Amino acid sequence: MALSADCHRGVTGGGPFVPVRLPPYRTPAALLPVPVRAVTDPGGDSALPVSQNGPVPFLLLIEDDDAIRTGLELALTRQGHRVATAASGEDGLRLFKEQRPDLIVLDVMLPGIDGFEVCRRIRRTDQLPIILLTARSDDIDVVVGLESGADDYVVKPVQPRVLDARIRAVLRRGERESSDSSAYGSVVIDRAAMTVTKDGQDLQLTPTELRLLLELSRRPGQALSRQQLLRLVWEHDYLGDSRLVDACVQRLRAKVEDVPSAPTLIRTVRGVGYRLDPPA
Repeated sequence: MALSADCHRGVTGGGPFVPVRLPPYRTPAALLPVPVRAVTDPGGDSALPVSQNGPVPFLLLIEDDDAIRTGLELALTRQGHRVATAASGEDGLRLFKEQRPDLIVLDVMLPGIDGFEVCRRIRRTDQLPIILLTARSDDIDVVVGLESGADDYVVKPVQPRVLDARIRAVLRRGERESSDSSAYGSVVIDRAAMTVTKDGQDLQLTPTELRLLLELSRRPGQALSRQQLLRLVWEHDYLGDSRLVDACVQRLRAKVEDVPSAPTLIRTVRGVGYRLDPPA
């Protein structure tokens, strides 16, 4: 049997040798990386990577464990994020000021400045989303972290797909909605601009606080259970942690109510959840 290096099968018989060429191999589209191109930031000269699905989220991961930090950085990069990392609270705060990420993934137990203090310092000047990494879900760390201003938390050991889903859910909370506005006394919610004002002054709300207020304002006077709010705001389809809702309501009341300890706008419905009361 005749065999040529150019072909993948031979030809038998007494006739002339006929090479058979196969078309060149092409990598299936499903195995190709997602194309990323650079566009110019309208607010500056820097180039921002953009995928086919829109701008690539820029994350700051603050985690002191080398193995966890490296593993999450690789996994989140594969999921389509840009990731900067820091091994301490001090380095994390420095990178936050220098680069201003879209979202921060923050370990609670850090050497030096711990995650709670990092969260508090960021909240003094910025309302960008923060997701905590905590060792347990049933301890005081979760409560303290949420009261410090965190939007959500993930329990270690972290599953990268779960963390990615939480990140994308938090980032969706800041997306624009239909162009209408509504007023509740001195509080005005502008859905087109995704802003909330009180007495004409802009309120600095986190994306989670804003989404919670939007969901309550869609159903004025209607009580929503904590589980309903977990699904609507946090996109948790399981029996989630109601402390997320309670902590966020507490922070929101501090910004929209005249007297947060005696709320007249966001009311507690005992045994159910919360409702937004229009002014009488």
